[in-house]
Amino acid sequence: MSDSKIRIGISLRIVESINYIEKRDALSHDWPPLIEKLNALPIFIPNALTKLDEFLEDIQMDGLVLSGGDDIGKNPERDLCEKKIIDFGIKHKIPIFGVCRGMQVINSYFNGKIETLTNSKHVDNPHSVKIVNSNFSSLLKADSIEVNSYHNNIIKQNILGNELEPFALSFGDETIEGFFHRKFPIVGVMWHPERDPNHNNKIILSKIFHEKDFWN
Repeated sequence: MSDSKIRIGISLRIVESINYIEKRDALSHDWPPLIEKLNALPIFIPNALTKLDEFLEDIQMDGLVLSGGDDIGKNPERDLCEKKIIDFGIKHKIPIFGVCRGMQVINSYFNGKIETLTNSKHVDNPHSVKIVNSNFSSLLKADSIEVNSYHNNIIKQNILGNELEPFALSFGDETIEGFFHRKFPIVGVMWHPERDPNHNNKIILSKIFHEKDFWN
């Protein structure tokens, strides 16, 4: 194993097996190739571990990803696992990146709320977002970028969690598409970088995991 590679732990969604009465952890095949492109090793974090802190300590993660899929509350095991991941990341100052559901989990962790749309305007509907933070616009060399969109839950300014600051807003409805924490190395996006590993997404991820505090 190369010492130059960082280790990125990633949370897993829970799926029901069709042929067996059991729950299984799962992850899109899009994630491992993207993490490899970041010169990193993907480490999958099981939801059913009874000693999660010990596992995270032993693996010595350099970064953490809260992946997408499933609404909060659907699987209590995953909700608890990801809360513990955030606790661990904050305690050890490890960068955390939340994607879609992962961003919503971060918002809830910091006492924010989620709204569910009654329409599907953010589902399978690529669109532009405006970059409203100067550090991110300098990083991306742009005031707006194109992103994919597969979510039906949204975050607005009035239900944003404590100490979270937006860096990307939807042009259409001003909902928050990306935020960061003012004190901790935590970033969330509502789009899916793994499904579209373009230049902008790789730049954001590389900065988060290789230059942990670039946005402060």
